[in-house]
Amino acid sequence: MTTGGTDKTKLGVLIASAPDRQNFSHGLRLAETAINRGLAVYLYLIDEAVPGIERAEVQALKARGLRLFACAFGAKKRNLVTDDRATWVGLATASDLVASTDRFVSFN
Repeated sequence: MTTGGTDKTKLGVLIASAPDRQNFSHGLRLAETAINRGLAVYLYLIDEAVPGIERAEVQALKARGLRLFACAFGAKKRNLVTDDRATWVGLATASDLVASTDRFVSFN
């Protein structure tokens, strides 16, 4: 996986908590703050967080340049449609994000 040809500082954020949980909101606020400061932000939604792709604030951040990844297995497990709202990937992408971003944080 490549994080693109950007010279920006790259932040990786993994969210595993459900969209109605505080940690989901904390992760999104961090991603938004980082985008506002000019960072390249890579968000990976996994486990209980996968349904969060449907949230308006997630899609609004994507429209502002957030690189949005979601767990394809998590979507299948929850009978979610895998469409263009996110890039649907496996766990290897999470590993790639850890290795290729300047900072990586997770919210469980």
